[in-house]
Amino acid sequence: MSVIRVVSYNIHKGRSATGGRESLADLRLGLYGLHPDLLFLQEVQGRNQQRLSLDTQHEYLAAALDMHAAYGCNAVRPHTDHGNALLSRFPILQHENQDISDHRLEQRGLLHALIEIDDASVHCLVVHLGLFAGGRSRQVAALVERIKRLVPADEPMLIAGDFNDWSNRLAPLFVQQLGLYEVFAIAPHYESGPRLLRHSVTRLRNSLRGVQPAPLAANVHELGINGAARMTPPPRTFPAAFPWLRLDRIYQRGFAVRKARVLQGVPWKQISDHAPLYAELELP
Repeated sequence: MSVIRVVSYNIHKGRSATGGRESLADLRLGLYGLHPDLLFLQEVQGRNQQRLSLDTQHEYLAAALDMHAAYGCNAVRPHTDHGNALLSRFPILQHENQDISDHRLEQRGLLHALIEIDDASVHCLVVHLGLFAGGRSRQVAALVERIKRLVPADEPMLIAGDFNDWSNRLAPLFVQQLGLYEVFAIAPHYESGPRLLRHSVTRLRNSLRGVQPAPLAANVHELGINGAARMTPPPRTFPAAFPWLRLDRIYQRGFAVRKARVLQGVPWKQISDHAPLYAELELP
């Protein structure tokens, strides 16, 4: 049984959310402390001819963390380009970047890599979806089509990235069509301390006022494994300094989820405009 540490992070092209300060050195140190096995990165600059310190960011991080790297270029500018990257402690057997741009103003892609963990083939897809709901739906349709065509139903799979899906409307597609589950929906979940006390006080106050709890169907944000319902919505990750929108996800198939959390505070809020997601998964 292998325990795998997975991080998904929109790194904002190696610049902090405020002031545009270069943040790659802080990112390297932060990731080093997590000892990740798989990194799903978005807004990675593969080329920056104006500032060499921001050039080939996937190679810089891979060398510092002793990981293999695959890069998918999506947005090309005269002196720069950026896209998605997968960094893996395990061998990357093959990878391909698919253009899923919905219009010329937003260049988007999905990076599909096949890795090997303990002789098992695992499919990893790094995504960064568009800002408009219609475009996201078409991009997810392309993602689903690719998976059904290229990924055997019995092989483990991870899809992670910036989905820009703050309303969580795309989640049922992954659950119903692909058998994927968002890690926070099935991770062990415990409430303690002030949060548990506040929750208990609220329930008591509502009971005394005669307020009836909302029907289960109105509160379920995601289906858990084996059809079990979880009340936990995907986490807030944007903006990193004061997370409000639920933009980032890690979906999995074939793993057991041991832990899932959002990395907040210092140094993460100083590195990017997104907060990273961290999960510990078991591959049976």
